[in-house]
Amino acid sequence: MSYTAAKARYASDNTDTASPSRLLSMLYDRLVSDLASAEAAMHRDDIAATGDKLGRAQEILLELAATLDVEVWPEGEPLRRLYLWMVNELWTARLRKRPDTVAACRQLIEPLRDAWRAAALGTGRPEVTAALAGGT
Repeated sequence: MSYTAAKARYASDNTDTASPSRLLSMLYDRLVSDLASAEAAMHRDDIAATGDKLGRAQEILLELAATLDVEVWPEGEPLRRLYLWMVNELWTARLRKRPDTVAACRQLIEPLRDAWRAAALGTGRPEVTAALAGGT
């Protein structure tokens, strides 16, 4: 098995067996990484990489918004609106070539990622973690 195939299988096995809270942490990690890569690509005028990374970041934000269960956690509605606002901001940043806007979105996401990681480790409320993971 090639290295690339082994790496892909490991990633697939890792996501298939991860808990909902771990999957949420993985999504946030990927989101932060994609935003940082998109920002760097914008500075290099790499249109293809910018589009790829921002597109993936927007998909993650849409998934986070769609799976946020506000029936279980009604206080999550402002978070859902924030996710959707960021999708629009990233779209605008791509059209207007604004790496500073991408950086601002990443700076908003990083503390959220850290908070959900803490919740996943058991330092938060379980019902919030369940709501963020799409309910249980």
